[in-house]
Amino acid sequence: MQFRIDHAQPADAPIIAQMVGELLREIMAAIGTSVFGIHQEETEVRAQSWMTDGKYSVLLARDVDRGEPIGFLALYECYALYTEGAFGTIPEFYIRPAHRSKGVGAALLKEARRFGQSRQWRRLEVTTPPLPQFDRTLDFYQRQGFSISGGRKLKVDLSQETGKSASPPAKGLSQ
Repeated sequence: MQFRIDHAQPADAPIIAQMVGELLREIMAAIGTSVFGIHQEETEVRAQSWMTDGKYSVLLARDVDRGEPIGFLALYECYALYTEGAFGTIPEFYIRPAHRSKGVGAALLKEARRFGQSRQWRRLEVTTPPLPQFDRTLDFYQRQGFSISGGRKLKVDLSQETGKSASPPAKGLSQ
């Protein structure tokens, strides 16, 4: 199978949203817990808006013969003093099961490195759950040159805090 990698356009938002849904359903099946809400239309709107605004970039892998999307890798730019400059984060990365272990993921990461270098990013970061169900994913990233940098990804849902009395912003920060 031959494939090509394109820089997705806002018009590709429906297929990207569809594959994000596939990714999230696969993760939830692996861990046996429903931890994500999947809203196709809302995800399409967000993806299209963020790509239009340049906040979110997507590399889209397609089967050359059929033109069918077979995977994608999303990127966005971050800033942190500990990285000594701008860096890229991979929030979503998915290869459809029938196309795994065929070089598609490695090719998407290679293009992501080129993309990041063109923007003078210091590094790329990706998170994978520290669970045995994701050992194969971790092994893949390590074979691609990623190293464990410590920590665990944690979150707090700010949308659930509306209506609660919030502390005033820190000095120098606006509301």
